Amino acid sequence: MRERDMAVRVKGGMLGGAGAVALLWAAQVRPSARLDALFATAAHLSGLLAGYGVLVLLFLMARVPAVEHGVGAARLARWHALGGRHVLLLCFGHAAFALCGYAVHGGIDVLSAVRGLLGYPALAAAAAGTVLLAAVGISSARSVRRRVSHETWRGIHLLVYLAAALAFGHQLAGPDLGPVVWFWALAHAVVAVLLVWYRAVVPVRQALRHALRVAEVRVEGPGVVSVLVYGEHLAELRAEPGQFLRWRFLQRRLWHTALPFSLSAPVRGNTLRITVKALGGHSRRIRRLRPGTRVLATGPFGALTAARRTRTKVLLIAGGVGITPMRALFETLPGGPGDITLLYRAGAEEQLVLRSELEAIAAERQAGLRYLLGPSGAAFDPLAPQALAALVPGLAEHDVFLCGPPGMADATMAALVRAGVPVGRIHAECFGF
Repeated sequence: MRERDMAVRVKGGMLGGAGAVALLWAAQVRPSARLDALFATAAHLSGLLAGYGVLVLLFLMARVPAVEHGVGAARLARWHALGGRHVLLLCFGHAAFALCGYAVHGGIDVLSAVRGLLGYPALAAAAAGTVLLAAVGISSARSVRRRVSHETWRGIHLLVYLAAALAFGHQLAGPDLGPVVWFWALAHAVVAVLLVWYRAVVPVRQALRHALRVAEVRVEGPGVVSVLVYGEHLAELRAEPGQFLRWRFLQRRLWHTALPFSLSAPVRGNTLRITVKALGGHSRRIRRLRPGTRVLATGPFGALTAARRTRTKVLLIAGGVGITPMRALFETLPGGPGDITLLYRAGAEEQLVLRSELEAIAAERQAGLRYLLGPSGAAFDPLAPQALAALVPGLAEHDVFLCGPPGMADATMAALVRAGVPVGRIHAECFGF
């Protein structure tokens, strides 16, 4: 199934589920023109949608292989971020409507209403869960996230599970019909099972099955290293060029962080390879990995694979360390002479990574290879629509695979669309976090 088809199905399923929740609410509404009843009705609808939204957010990050491979990790992350904002708004709306309804019904002030509401079953726990969700939302804001380490952000983000657990009891205490309560509980149970299975059981099973260890750390250039990892039964991973895994190196100051790195070469026998820009934080520590260090790897994830291809001609565009999945695809995508072209954007010649390998692949396959060098703020942009059309004849008839820093990837995607490439033939992934 193509990425677009799976994305449409998943999005349709999410919207359909929201519609079903709204129908459940409509089946229980008792029409009334009283102000307190209107507030209560609005509180019930926003609460149902908020609870459903939390389930959707957890499902999107459950790492279900069919969803990850079909939709793509970058798109799932965008949906998750956008959905998180809407869920927070629904939670706050639910609280505000319920508070107003209670105050109007009892003819009391807001502070008295707050004290009265907190006495309801499981409502104090739900309020604590909402506070935790708000903390997660604040930590995910760009201005905040740039100022905290990935480990700190990750730890705060895990509070979502606790928030969902705290709110669950309150959701079952709402004014629902008996069968609806059972259905709601079943939906939570299904998502919980998916989370435990794919985020806990599967990684442990993979670790025991593949017994991964660091074989070698090889310097590729200034601030860039390749890590070769060996293990057993690697064919069972079914890791394709263009995909990534989440790596956990069991060495001091690295073991607690799962790092998303793409394969920089096809799987060969019992060996995997990743190439990392090791300039700061945990990435710098990767340079000090010792041979024999145990490795836990979960995945593979991502939809930037040959299965996305729809045309004979393929253009690969890489920016910075985004060359790693492109290099693997450059070697493995089927095609004859001239069918595959790679454009590699870098600030300067010394920043080109895996250059000798790329040139050897280009020569062997008679594929196109162009280096687009220069600072990102230069007057001439080699990835502007006119420049791309001049570099790649018949650009609009190509499939385009794109990977690079978020800013570069977004600008290049916009340029490709302006140059006539249909959005459905632009396949992008961002491996940043």
